Amino acid sequence: MADKKKLQQLIDGLNQDLANELGASILYLYQCSTASGWDGEELRELLQPEVTGEMQHAIFLAEKIVALGGKPTTMPIQHKCPKDVKGMLQYDLKLEKEAIEGYKLRSMQAEECGETGLKIKLEELIVDETGHAEKIERILRGM
Repeated sequence: MADKKKLQQLIDGLNQDLANELGASILYLYQCSTASGWDGEELRELLQPEVTGEMQHAIFLAEKIVALGGKPTTMPIQHKCPKDVKGMLQYDLKLEKEAIEGYKLRSMQAEECGETGLKIKLEELIVDETGHAEKIERILRGM
């Protein structure tokens, strides 16, 4: 069993991840509704499923925080909202890479706390976020 300090650090980190996922869901919803033109159509096709995916990540994180004895945040991270599609995608790519790094750190923390199932699930989230980042990178190369 992990010591209380390490467990609290894990819970705090998971809450940061939760705030990021909530913020990303809101950002992607905003981008889907405001993007225009042909590029906007492609952006909507890419991001609409991601709104649901990010919320599924948020649900998992909130439930795990409670299971570990914490209280999940209800405050999403506030993001800037670039106006053009390329700017949106560049910003989204930055966020995806930050999420990957956050989940890598959280995975190590989970292992230190003896939370093997959480470690594995966080690695699955890394796979999801990496796939999304790769899609965005491919689109940006063509712009």
